[in-house]
Amino acid sequence: MPAFEYQALDAGGRKRKGVTEGDTARAVRARLRQDGLTPLAVEEVREQASARGGLSLGARGISPLDLALATRQMATLARAGLPVEEILGTVARQTEKARIRSVLTAVRTRVMEGHALATAMGAFPRVFPELYRTTVAAGEQTGHLDLVLERLADYTENRNALRQKISLALFYPLILTVVAIGVTVALLAFVVPEVVQVFAGIGQELPWLTRALIATSDALRDYGLWALAGLVVGGFGLRRLLRHERWRYRYHGMLLRLPLVGRLVRGLNTARFARTLSILAGSGVPLLEALRTGGEVIGNQPMRAAVTAAAQRVREGSGIGRALEQSGYFPPMTVHLIKSGESSGRLNEMLERAAETQERELETRIAMVVGVFEPMLIVTMGAVVLTIVLAILLPIFELNQLVN
Repeated sequence: MPAFEYQALDAGGRKRKGVTEGDTARAVRARLRQDGLTPLAVEEVREQASARGGLSLGARGISPLDLALATRQMATLARAGLPVEEILGTVARQTEKARIRSVLTAVRTRVMEGHALATAMGAFPRVFPELYRTTVAAGEQTGHLDLVLERLADYTENRNALRQKISLALFYPLILTVVAIGVTVALLAFVVPEVVQVFAGIGQELPWLTRALIATSDALRDYGLWALAGLVVGGFGLRRLLRHERWRYRYHGMLLRLPLVGRLVRGLNTARFARTLSILAGSGVPLLEALRTGGEVIGNQPMRAAVTAAAQRVREGSGIGRALEQSGYFPPMTVHLIKSGESSGRLNEMLERAAETQERELETRIAMVVGVFEPMLIVTMGAVVLTIVLAILLPIFELNQLVN
């Protein structure tokens, strides 16, 4: 039976939401009325848009942390030997998140209809990505679903932790940059015009620094809004341009050529690729399928194309390390570890070590960049304020010399 989300009013007029199973929406409404509820909306849980134009709960996805927790619970129950449908039903009942409960109930319904777990999860690609489904399918085929789910939980938690570390590392510099720009704009647009009015009637040529400051202030007041509008329009235009495959490929290639940004982009995508390839290969997924799926998690287009080309070389008999090395995009340490794993027969272990190495190097590099950026921004802000102060004081010094 399919799963349905419902919204209903109880006898006290309070709105209640939930998920239940039924043959049809009409049968669910009838059951709700029997329970003393007045149904307001009953919709089948599914990935596609509903007939009335709204999106179902499953289309919105769930957070990586919630997915990791649900996966960890499923792994624990699978290790205890429970059937898949009972595992899904138990986790759905235990969770407090309506979105997770709805999706798991719908997956359980499809499993009870005879579908494999990975196939049932395929109805919700925004909740269970291809990596997740491919790994689960391999676990079902090999009979080690509990171990595979444990790997998936570890992978999701590690990836979420890395994302949080990067976000926290960039949060303070971003706030500092916004405040610095805001203070500079406020000084030029509001403070400087009030101060320089004192020099308007002295009948003497002002110093070049003061004239430059006044010209900058006037330009900001006259054209500041137009410049801001231009930046907004340019941002939207760039976003639309990057929707095209050709321009996005060029943009990503430009990022890889930048001195510092390029290393960060390569490190982030390499760590993601190595971690994904490690979990897929360790779960029994065929190597070519693991390479294809691992390439999908890479956000940079040239690096993704390099993985696709490497998969073709591997299909023709080349080693993974040598195939990746030919692209020139992947760090030498990662390539060396993969080659070592291929030659020693410990590819899974070397892939995991490569992922850990890249993640540590990425965290260290980001910390270094942030550590250098913060004092540079403070010094730059101090130089801007000093320039404004000097531009205001220079005419005053000249007036004092004339009086003396």
